[in-house]
Amino acid sequence: MLQIQKILVPHDFSDFSEHAMRYALKVASTCEAELHLVFAEVLYGDDAPPPERSKETSFARALRDLGLSVDLERGVAHYEDTEITIVHRIIRDVAPAPALVNYADDEDIDLIVMSTHGRRGLRRLLLGSVANEVLRTAPCSVLTVRKPGAADDVPGTVRSILVPIDFSKYSKAALRTAKAFAKLADARLDLLHVIEDDLHPAFYTIAAQSIYDIDPEIDQKAIAEMRQMDESTPEDGVKTDYHVRDGHAARTIIDFAEEVGSDLIIMSTHGLRGLEHFFMGSVAEKVVRRASVPVLTVKAFGKTLLAEDADAADAATLTPEHS
Repeated sequence: MLQIQKILVPHDFSDFSEHAMRYALKVASTCEAELHLVFAEVLYGDDAPPPERSKETSFARALRDLGLSVDLERGVAHYEDTEITIVHRIIRDVAPAPALVNYADDEDIDLIVMSTHGRRGLRRLLLGSVANEVLRTAPCSVLTVRKPGAADDVPGTVRSILVPIDFSKYSKAALRTAKAFAKLADARLDLLHVIEDDLHPAFYTIAAQSIYDIDPEIDQKAIAEMRQMDESTPEDGVKTDYHVRDGHAARTIIDFAEEVGSDLIIMSTHGLRGLEHFFMGSVAEKVVRRASVPVLTVKAFGKTLLAEDADAADAATLTPEHS
């Protein structure tokens, strides 16, 4: 079962962060979670401060622009007949990503919902993006959304969730989270395994140019493994389909999401850092940067979104070896 009690939304008063706010409000109303709106003011940076220094005028205006009834004195907003607790903060740091990550850690945030501007090329390589840095270092799961073409577009009902599977313990954690989301939203799951079938000269592998030359039944075996992984995780009653594609992982995941009309992608991130990450990147970050649908990345470390996992972690702290 999902357990989301606190949601952080980084807000810079742009159209991008406003769109992320729409998704955060929907999740907060569904899960009865507390919503934290945070503006990260960069010391000695180029980022402009909020349009109004008054938190009441700046944050209240952002909420009211979304059509919400707001009472910041009581710290609540009304969304779809649901009263949501609102916490609003302006924090200062040398860079926005560390400020947001530190806030998430200090406030025990369960989920960060933020926009990604989809930067590419040399600027992204040299400067990175706030979303990518938060994705790598946040102590909790991160839901990233791209700004749609229409300014008044609002998040619709999630009916189809795509879960990339690489048979690691990380993708199994993503599957468990996806099944809890699917149960809550009454959505179906598409499990996708991508076979990265790079071709090589024949003399490299004794005339075998493809993994299909070595094992023609690899697709069927992958589907059988996905079915077994699915059946070994909780949440009965979730409709699940299994798919295998060959190609580059990130590109294939994105293309498949468009092909089947996925409303959400849920995948794991292995938490690569340092030099290895700088040169190699990660499939999750590439999907986050390029996918047209929201992407929920489940952390390989840190907080879980599942109540049973949180209960198990609490119980572990009470054992003698943890005392």
